[in-house]
Amino acid sequence: MPYPNFPDKHAHPALFEPQEFLAYLRAQGAVHPSLVPESFVLLYERRLFEAVEADSALEPVAHRNRRYYSLARDGNAIGVAGGFGAGAPAATMVLEELTALGARRFISIGLAGALDPSLSVGDIVVCREAIRDEGVSHHYLAPGGAVRASLSLTEYLEHALHQQNVEFRCGASWTIDTPYRETAAEVRHYRSEGVLTVEMEAAALFAVAAYRGIDLTAGFVISDLLSDERWHPQFHNAMRPLHLLYTAALEALASPS
Repeated sequence: MPYPNFPDKHAHPALFEPQEFLAYLRAQGAVHPSLVPESFVLLYERRLFEAVEADSALEPVAHRNRRYYSLARDGNAIGVAGGFGAGAPAATMVLEELTALGARRFISIGLAGALDPSLSVGDIVVCREAIRDEGVSHHYLAPGGAVRASLSLTEYLEHALHQQNVEFRCGASWTIDTPYRETAAEVRHYRSEGVLTVEMEAAALFAVAAYRGIDLTAGFVISDLLSDERWHPQFHNAMRPLHLLYTAALEALASPS
């Protein structure tokens, strides 16, 4: 049985688009007129987002039922979105809505597990491509093994990290939406192919970005280790580098498009 079940699903138009959902919300008074930033950081880690929300300089943006904000950075308005959960379906819903509201550049900031034994907890990885082992991307693009991040926006993020003297790695990630079904055989397979990390959103986000013609890249902080085919969680040690990555993302998005 091919996936998705319906042949050539990606080539068929959707029954309704995000703009139609936003029009419905406007009619219900759930979306108010406001200038939506061109660029957004997407955040998943609750503690980081709560720290960002504590910043009094944040201004709510557009959607009354979502935690979308705008802040000033180097004379530019940068958006921040969080509090929507984790995983490909939740992240791409937010991406679709923000794109329909007018945003065009995104950096996704999250945690990832290490497949490469040279990576340690707290290391930062910039994701240049992602293995499509989740469901969402296959509804947007033709069948394929991997999907790439925006080259230009990835370079901006790497430059911002260099400017802050932050060490990082670049490479591929394995995106899977079932974290409790990751297997040792898969870890061995992707590690042998040079894949650095495993996480839950990147491939889906890259696929939606390609479909919608927008720019998106992703960065991760290593929060757990799987390289020896056992699980070693250390999420509590990832917060400081996650803040550094967030700051670099803001700098990258402040660069001209």
